Amino acid sequence: MTSHRPSTSPLAGPGARPLLVSSLIARLPLAMFSIGILVHARQLSGSFAVAGLASSAYAIFGAISAPALGRLVDRTGQTRVLLAGSAACAGLLIGLGILGPGTSPALIVALAAAAGLTTPPLPACVRTLLPAIVSDPAQLPRLFAVESTALELTFVVGPPLVLGLGAIWSPGAALVVSGLVLLAGTIAFARQPPSRRWRPAAAAERPRRRTSALTSPAIRALVVISFGMDLVFGATEVGVTATAQHLADAAAAAPVLGLWGLGSLIGGIVATRRAGRSGPRALVLLLAALALTHGALMFCTGSLVVTAAVILLAGATIAPSASIVYAMVDRTAPAGTGTEAFSWVAAADATGAAIGAAVAGVLVQDVAPAAAFALAGAAGVLTAAIALWRGRPLHRPAAAVAVAGAPA
Repeated sequence: MTSHRPSTSPLAGPGARPLLVSSLIARLPLAMFSIGILVHARQLSGSFAVAGLASSAYAIFGAISAPALGRLVDRTGQTRVLLAGSAACAGLLIGLGILGPGTSPALIVALAAAAGLTTPPLPACVRTLLPAIVSDPAQLPRLFAVESTALELTFVVGPPLVLGLGAIWSPGAALVVSGLVLLAGTIAFARQPPSRRWRPAAAAERPRRRTSALTSPAIRALVVISFGMDLVFGATEVGVTATAQHLADAAAAAPVLGLWGLGSLIGGIVATRRAGRSGPRALVLLLAALALTHGALMFCTGSLVVTAAVILLAGATIAPSASIVYAMVDRTAPAGTGTEAFSWVAAADATGAAIGAAVAGVLVQDVAPAAAFALAGAAGVLTAAIALWRGRPLHRPAAAVAVAGAPA
């Protein structure tokens, strides 16, 4: 008699692989837009200041709208929000892409801001669906690790792809293609049965009064932790670019940053095999390692080879930390606020990276490239300390987490 053991793959659930693949295609352009807007706006205006303002406007307005769109998804479902958002965002990016030289800087920035404002909440929608598609609930932490690892591919492939399209064709054409890919990928994702059939929490499962995901102490802590993590990443990216420019050429930063992404992929692969260790203690340890390795880069600015070696090690802390955060968001979000909770984390990611890059830019300009890595290390230490301090609510599932108007 042949015995059949259940699959141990977190992607063994019905529709899991097509859903993940379509989500990665849809999210690939999200890793392309900021740099694509930056390069195109620079070509249109001839000004790095206008280009930086346009790219920042896209990121900031995207962060502002993400929680509101996530809350709308929690109330109405995914399909309409995703399709309307992708159509509007793609149309705005195409409009921006076909503009010619001499366009008013105000129009460039306005279109970039509007594109950010209408960007569909794809990351939050994907992570909201993961508990429904996992074959075994015990595999959910591993599935979050798989998703985080796979998402790293978009950040490794996306920026070089949009830059390559811009060099071969034009920056504007690259932006148009990116918008079309967003639209097509989002339609494909929204047509997947898990997304199409997903419905908001039943009225009986929702809090008695409408409430924000931020009423949960655990979600607030995770948003702050995500902000701190991405502040580290924004500062590190500027530090690597400044180090490369100081030692050789700014273009030399690309392979070093590529190794950073490769390290995250490797760390994510390891995390998929050790996903059982996904509690608050594991998060604190990973954040401490993240702070130590990224901060150590301040001693490596005399050599790109040494910087590359250390950043590969630093990258290995990224995907595992992110996967634990996502699993905790799923576990601690109040009923009926899952998508909004993930959207708050996404907004914190974008805001932290933008602020980290901005502050690091000032430090690099006034001090030295090493100062950007010092900022990254300090932000990482503070983030680990917050995770340790706020560890208690992170232990508890959503039903046990106190929200406004409800007992703990």
